[in-house]
Amino acid sequence: MSNVDVVVAGAGGFIGGHLVGDLLGQGLSVRAVDVKPQSSWYQAHPEAESYVADLSLFDAAMRAVKGASQVYMLAADMGGMGFIENNKAACMLSVLTSTHMLKASQESGVQRYFYSSSACVYAAGHQTDPNVTALRESDAYPAMPEDGYGWEKLFSERMCRHFAEDFGMVTRVARYHNVYGPDGTWTGGREKAPAAICRKIAMAVHSGRREIDIWGDGNQTRSFMYIDDCLKGSQMIMAGDSGVPVNLGSSELVSINQLVDIVEDIAGIKCRRNYDLTAPQGVRGRNSDNSLLLETYGWEPQVSLRAGLERTYKWVYDQVANSFVDA
Repeated sequence: MSNVDVVVAGAGGFIGGHLVGDLLGQGLSVRAVDVKPQSSWYQAHPEAESYVADLSLFDAAMRAVKGASQVYMLAADMGGMGFIENNKAACMLSVLTSTHMLKASQESGVQRYFYSSSACVYAAGHQTDPNVTALRESDAYPAMPEDGYGWEKLFSERMCRHFAEDFGMVTRVARYHNVYGPDGTWTGGREKAPAAICRKIAMAVHSGRREIDIWGDGNQTRSFMYIDDCLKGSQMIMAGDSGVPVNLGSSELVSINQLVDIVEDIAGIKCRRNYDLTAPQGVRGRNSDNSLLLETYGWEPQVSLRAGLERTYKWVYDQVANSFVDA
């Protein structure tokens, strides 16, 4: 292994692939690591030092971080709400990767360590109403996070805190709120709501069948952060002086029905909506309170949902079009 500026763990994923490209564009040397075969990575960057490794194994984690100044730990077995609710054990097993990467980074003298946490760490009692009060960082305690995935994220946050306290390690934690954009999961069961809705509308355009299925009653609310804002915020937090977990998400709250409205308008069609009340829906409402982010960094995500969805829909539409050609 050569010395590198940055290691991105989970580089074959949606956020990781974009992050590797952004860091390379800044002239940094990057080691990109993921457990998936490289043929399955969402983005391939020839300029990066890329290799496949199972980072849940400590020896692999040690090799991954060797000679690195900074580590972005994005690796996790996760997906949208359907995957999270039906694969709780798999989500919790990511704790092996989270723990081994943190320990390996500490032993290897990594200068800065970034951990991507999630809004799923927040206590469910704060998210029972679609007209939700935006979540503050303190709302994670008393702890009652999303079962499985949320518990793993909250535990790993605490590990980062204690490694900072006990070993003087510089750790930074961002709680991501529903990141979306092109070059990510758009089908197969792991996709999140924006990509799923874009796919369903694009399918309706191509098939001529103006009808889509929606999980739940469509009144559940969320905020969605475009990938460009995620990249900027993550690097800002990594370089910052604050070691406490901070929200990284848009504060633009919308219902799933409103999300569908926007994508329909972009596509220029209207569809009949079939509501599946038996499907996974998650909490009733979730939004990001960005007060701490603004106070600490003087910035919050800027890309509007409409602008981000226009770019995302165009990309998903092309993927759907190609699938019709292949069929």
